[in-house]
Amino acid sequence: MDKLRVVIEDRQKKVKIPTGIRMLIRRCCHAVLVTEGFEGSAEVNVMFVDDEQIAELNEKFRGIPAATDVLSFPMGANGQYDVNPETGAKVLGDIVISIPHAIKQAEDYGHSFQREMGFLTAHSMLHLLGYDHVNGGLEQVQMREKEEKVLELLGYPRSGGYGGF
Repeated sequence: MDKLRVVIEDRQKKVKIPTGIRMLIRRCCHAVLVTEGFEGSAEVNVMFVDDEQIAELNEKFRGIPAATDVLSFPMGANGQYDVNPETGAKVLGDIVISIPHAIKQAEDYGHSFQREMGFLTAHSMLHLLGYDHVNGGLEQVQMREKEEKVLELLGYPRSGGYGGF
């Protein structure tokens, strides 16, 4: 991997984003690309929103009128991406994370907010690279293993089984 540009925008006002989260997001994006053997430069957009905002996006783009933890909007398919003419970087897509949802899930799973944000970022980055888990089975297991590998590299190992990652 050459260069990575991660643009992070906080569109929610309910929660103050802790120091270090933006760097964690960037490190996580980088770790996914390195572990996946991504070649060339890349760009990713990450937005922090609240539950109401993500529910609107979830209904608009997936037809599901409910809040969720994270949404991924890939800009490519089958390894083919749009290229930013100014930078030559592949535009991977957008990641939208609900901060209130991430806080609740960290509490529910008994791990840190940082680990949850890393997990959601790794999960979405894999979606941007074409991975999917909708059908469950082997695809879901492989995706989870890749997520956990990235989190271990970043210093956030799993403390329990896959159910309580």
